[in-house]
Amino acid sequence: MDNDLNGEPRIVSIRLEEIQKQLGTQHVLRGVDLDIFSGETMVLIGASGGGKSVILKHITGLMRPDSGRVIIGKQDISQLNEKGLAVIRQKVGVLFQNGALFDSMSVGQNVAFPLRERGEKNITTLTEKVTEALRLVGLEEHINKMPNALSGGMRKRVALARAMIAKPESILYDEPTAGLDPVSTGSIDSLIIQMQKDYGITSVVVTHDMKSARTIADRIAFLRKGSVYFCGTPEEMDASDDPVIHDFINGHPAEEL
Repeated sequence: MDNDLNGEPRIVSIRLEEIQKQLGTQHVLRGVDLDIFSGETMVLIGASGGGKSVILKHITGLMRPDSGRVIIGKQDISQLNEKGLAVIRQKVGVLFQNGALFDSMSVGQNVAFPLRERGEKNITTLTEKVTEALRLVGLEEHINKMPNALSGGMRKRVALARAMIAKPESILYDEPTAGLDPVSTGSIDSLIIQMQKDYGITSVVVTHDMKSARTIADRIAFLRKGSVYFCGTPEEMDASDDPVIHDFINGHPAEEL
């Protein structure tokens, strides 16, 4: 078990053990080993098509490994049926790359959706929780608007409110700042940090935005050829003299990243 900066033992929230996954003829994951500690922000980087989003799908149980184990808490979710996975998914919020809001629902209805799915019917309770979630992302005054009336950055913030309304233990982010302007990107980065600081949420973030990665990450895992090539702090990554790491983080072309 690893220790934090104060010497206290760190609790592993999500553990990937020797994950192998082949999609068609492509061997995407080739023995991925990764521990994600409770309350930390782990950023996954690597070449496009390198398996980052596939890892997120394994953590939610949307994909099962060909071999290996996905452990959340102390439970190997790769062995669970759909009923068992439903319980795990209540502990894990997801922010999809495009926000994945329902166009036919208002902002408030979108944010309330996870609670309704879990059986919450009390209108007062729903309204209070939705308003609080939107307040946290600075959008409470937009509760009655439709998603098509919002900017891209605002839609991402609504999606984040929806992901965290049920107070999950972990939130998975798939390219949360993709396509956003610098101001919106900074807003999303700040919210990710705030969720970690205020609620101790464990975050796993897939991104190609290296500035964002350095801003939000406690640790960065660099995937290469289907496995974790490097895992460490942003400072350790930037200080590395490994040419493969150096070329990737500086945007230099390299073979077989």
